[in-house]
Amino acid sequence: MAGPSPSPHKPRRKAKKTTTTTTIGNGFSNLSTVEAAARAPSFPLEAFFWPARGFRSEWELLPLILMAAGLFRWAAGLWGYSGFEKPPLFGDYEAQRHWMEVTTQLPVSQWYFHDLLWWGLDYPPLTAYHSWLCGKIGSLIDPSWFALYTSRGSHDQTLKIFMRGTVIVSEYLIYVPAVVVFARRFSRLSGVATWTATVALFAILMQPATILIDHVHFQYNTVMLGFVLASMSSMLAARYLWASVFFVAALGFKQMALYYAFSVFAYLLGNCIFPRINATRFIMIAAVTAASFAILVLPIILGTVYDQKRGVHARPELEGRRPPLPLFPGLVNYLDTEAAYYPVVEQLVQMVHRVFPFARGLFEDKVANFWCALNLVIKLKKYPSELLQRGALLATLASIIPPNLILFLRPRRLLLPLAFAATAWGFFLFSYQVHEKSVLLPLMPMTLLLAGNQGLGKDTRAWVGFANLLGCWTMFPLLQRVDLKVPYAVLTLLWAYLLGLPPTSLSAYFQEGKSVQWGTAFIHGFFYLAMAVWHVLEMFVLPPPDKPDLWVVANVGIGAAGFSLCYLWCLWRLAVESDILPKSWRSTKKGKAKTQ
Repeated sequence: MAGPSPSPHKPRRKAKKTTTTTTIGNGFSNLSTVEAAARAPSFPLEAFFWPARGFRSEWELLPLILMAAGLFRWAAGLWGYSGFEKPPLFGDYEAQRHWMEVTTQLPVSQWYFHDLLWWGLDYPPLTAYHSWLCGKIGSLIDPSWFALYTSRGSHDQTLKIFMRGTVIVSEYLIYVPAVVVFARRFSRLSGVATWTATVALFAILMQPATILIDHVHFQYNTVMLGFVLASMSSMLAARYLWASVFFVAALGFKQMALYYAFSVFAYLLGNCIFPRINATRFIMIAAVTAASFAILVLPIILGTVYDQKRGVHARPELEGRRPPLPLFPGLVNYLDTEAAYYPVVEQLVQMVHRVFPFARGLFEDKVANFWCALNLVIKLKKYPSELLQRGALLATLASIIPPNLILFLRPRRLLLPLAFAATAWGFFLFSYQVHEKSVLLPLMPMTLLLAGNQGLGKDTRAWVGFANLLGCWTMFPLLQRVDLKVPYAVLTLLWAYLLGLPPTSLSAYFQEGKSVQWGTAFIHGFFYLAMAVWHVLEMFVLPPPDKPDLWVVANVGIGAAGFSLCYLWCLWRLAVESDILPKSWRSTKKGKAKTQ
């Protein structure tokens, strides 16, 4: 007799009491409840979002982030602005207001010709259209704000509120959505968890240099940066035609977007060639780019033609005389100055002349780049302008070719922030006619690294924080001239505190009393100490009578050295992460990263 058949049910095995940890990037992990409760936040910004670490959707925290970022921007705007009660030209605030006056009160053909000695329009057409729109809206509130000639130097408090509002609205329509979309896409591609990406998003939006320049000093740089970010986001999504459109918009708003042009070209061209040649994609990108530029300048062309038919001249003070064209004075010998097309040619040449001011020299003011630092040793202004232009061109090309060659040969999406940052640093350090505010361009893509893999880890956070704090410090002489020292101190120290950076914390370099980054801590420590000592000396010690710019000169030298290190760090990281280096070098670098 057969025995009873075995039961189909098998007893459940007892699970082993083990704790697993899944790495999600940025140096953080999906921890068990017990581990999460035991581990303390690494820096204050992480602690602020700590109660929300279990949230699955970024939409739960996004409204809070946007409201907090907006509150800080508006509060910063309560301070003064560039040129407040400082005649004769009243600074950048007056320039932006004046362009609203010019574009709303004058015919289109006169925009780039009108009274060039009083903040003549020197930005591309999209800035002019933006000024026209803001001026039209402002004129509905108070037409006297933009009355021709009589409104110059106005410091009306209601006008200030309106102007501050235009910056915030423009930023929240273009820049902020672009940051949110890019951070989400980049963090997902990098394998970063939602909560960690949210912390990085707030850190990016609270970048102090952007707030200080646009919302305190007064500018609209974030509109251009927003279009660049939209272009980068489109590249992440493999929407190359939209990437071209958005980048043309960035160039059309501010010519400084050329800092990124080589990286955009290298990445798009690389994707047309690797892994196989895609001629159709290349032709479509070229066609869309050309069409975008044509649409950009079309209102200027049509406005000029319309004014010509009405008998309105671009330069009425000349009484119909045709002076030589700027940049191309001999061109009039080959053109019919009475032909219908000539006013359009004149308009386009004048626009290019205003946008690219080669006649201003290598630099106008002291900026923390290579040329101003070199000028401390060798007086460059004694050399011919043509020689300096060629030198700047060669030096710039030498600095930007390596990162863009890497991006061309390895057109990978995750390399975009590093390539854009290295290229922009090269332009800032070596190109022609650099301004203090141009440091925003390399800082933007470098700060985006916070949203990537290991972005909030110690190494990346230390370098990104160092670049941003050094950038703000080099802008201090600019901010000091317009009495903006308090918002400078508050915003930079707040950002340093939130990310655990010097001078408020050393958590980005040390952990439980042990240094985890000896080399980085030593290098950055030297610069942080130099910045602190500089502030003390600048505040309490008068420079010698024969060297009145001593402290500004010291700022230039220290800043240029620090920015050069930032360029080298971005280039090195780009080379490592692109796998273009020999395997022995890559393995050594990755081994060091694991020990940090």
